[in-house]
Amino acid sequence: MNRTICLNADIGELPGEAGRAMDRAILDVVSRCSIACGGHAGDEESMRATLKAARARNVVIGAHPSYPDRQNFGRKTVAMSHEELEMSLRQQVRTLASLARLQGVTLDHLKPHGALYNDAARDSNLAEIVVRIARDARIRAIIGPPNSRLSKIAHGTGMDFLAEGFADRRYAGDGSLVARSEPGAVIEATQAQVAQVIGIVENGTVSAQGSHAIALNVDTICLHGDTAGAVHSALALREALHARGIEINAQLAL
Repeated sequence: MNRTICLNADIGELPGEAGRAMDRAILDVVSRCSIACGGHAGDEESMRATLKAARARNVVIGAHPSYPDRQNFGRKTVAMSHEELEMSLRQQVRTLASLARLQGVTLDHLKPHGALYNDAARDSNLAEIVVRIARDARIRAIIGPPNSRLSKIAHGTGMDFLAEGFADRRYAGDGSLVARSEPGAVIEATQAQVAQVIGIVENGTVSAQGSHAIALNVDTICLHGDTAGAVHSALALREALHARGIEINAQLAL
């Protein structure tokens, strides 16, 4: 049974001071964060503020690039050439990396967002683009789904890979995430999130559609800041993990 787990959050995605306050509260709980860098959300101002907040809390920082599609929050596949996509992703990561250097921090991981996350898990060409951008930016690790094309290509190039599970997403029987368009795809109840995470961490399993358990071995678990009650759920999850003697850290030694 694991006695340690990395909790990560996708942040810098919510607008205004209310969004930044939410991010700061989430950063008080997690050990690693992925910062939106302009594709689906975020701008230089939000990136600077989020970098500063994460640095102040010693939270490990990564880039969270996406299809350039703010209208759909990066949650729909965008029809564009691989060359255009790579150019956009490089610019997103370059912007965040430059702002990070000004604050004396480096990007430790890259985690694609939304539709790109799902597409790169299945499409070797997209996975190769993501990994190439990370390597060229001297980013150490990739975060993505376990047993995916992205994980295989990252490992094949010698990069570290953190297999990710989710606190607030329902799983299908094949281990994929249930589409957000389906009823019940997002778990909002705090205790249901806590139960799912404890099952993943302690047993390496998760209850999928049809109420049967499937194997899910992960290095990090994502807490979405835009899920209803996110801060309350994050605090409850931290309390539940600590009560079981499970340490939260960034899983740096892979």
